[in-house]
Amino acid sequence: MSIAFDHTTGNKVHQNKIKKAGELAAIFKERSADIDAGGEFPYENFEDLKQNGFLALTVPQEYGGSGLNLFEFLTIQEQIAKGDGPTALSLGWHLGLLLEVAESRNWNEEKFAKVCELVVNHQALINLAQTERATGSPSRGGIPTTTAIKEENGWRINGVKAFTSMAIALDYSIVTVNLHQTRKKGYILVDHKLDGVHIKETWDSVSMRGTKSDDLILDQVLVEEDALLVVEDLSKPSPKGWYLQVPAVYLGIAASARDYAIKFASEYCPTTLPGPIKDVPEVRRKIGEIELELFHAREILYSVARKWVEYPEQRSSMGPELAAVKHIATNSANKIVDLAMRIVGARSLSAQNPLQRYFRDVRAGLHNPPTDDAIVYTLANAVLD
Repeated sequence: MSIAFDHTTGNKVHQNKIKKAGELAAIFKERSADIDAGGEFPYENFEDLKQNGFLALTVPQEYGGSGLNLFEFLTIQEQIAKGDGPTALSLGWHLGLLLEVAESRNWNEEKFAKVCELVVNHQALINLAQTERATGSPSRGGIPTTTAIKEENGWRINGVKAFTSMAIALDYSIVTVNLHQTRKKGYILVDHKLDGVHIKETWDSVSMRGTKSDDLILDQVLVEEDALLVVEDLSKPSPKGWYLQVPAVYLGIAASARDYAIKFASEYCPTTLPGPIKDVPEVRRKIGEIELELFHAREILYSVARKWVEYPEQRSSMGPELAAVKHIATNSANKIVDLAMRIVGARSLSAQNPLQRYFRDVRAGLHNPPTDDAIVYTLANAVLD
């Protein structure tokens, strides 16, 4: 038995959802290899998530959702990622943006209610479309090259968004734009059924293949005037607690690698030994290191998440802490998978072995923003400036 970690809270809704997440993860694990091999979007997994109300986990209860907070959301993400990482990360982008608005209420309330209604009653799948190849990661503060020009009948949008997770499966995207070429950053809701919305399948990554993070093409797309949800105040960037879903997902993948390595070590009995390799001191040392890494990363992740939930007045100053969590947890996830592969040995490199998939998938966490170099400078700036 590993060091105990209690995923549940006193929230009965959360307790039920965390139990269901574990059940779904077991199903998703059986499909994970095929999703990865084919580089296909996990449609079947998302049908299961929809049928069990998971698209509305972070929608406020007054709008028909489960109203989970950040801590509860992250525990769900870790559980689902133990079954299939790409499914969990994709779900997290959808749930995270809803959680951010539920916490900040920085949209017009009527518009937020409309989006929640689409999710709760129509099972709409939504993601932010922010990244552009010309500007790089949105975390570095670039103004979008995608434009929204005001016309008599609404906004005319033109641009290309890269790395749009779930692109082929989305019902709506919330697109960041340069509003009327004023260098004001707006967020506009785009229905994927509109003329001029196209998907270009460019996702050829060896990691997290099932996220299908393709290009979103917006060619003379006309949306209604009220599709503009919010204009961001770039002079007051606000920390985004929900981005902790990224380290939560990679820790879930790492936990699956840990489970596999322990099972292998408990069962593999080479003829040169009197029993299974779990009795070999070096194997036991590696398993102990795995347990330390996982315990350390989880404690940091969930303690910061609890602080976010319990002390909302401190959120505006938590940027460095959020960044540190991402750095620590994603690097720990990579170390855990590496140690698991060292325990299993050359078998872990077999195309049929899940460890090689976990190894490829956790590498992606190092490149999800913010990257390690940006995090280190953020921490330095926080104490020096």
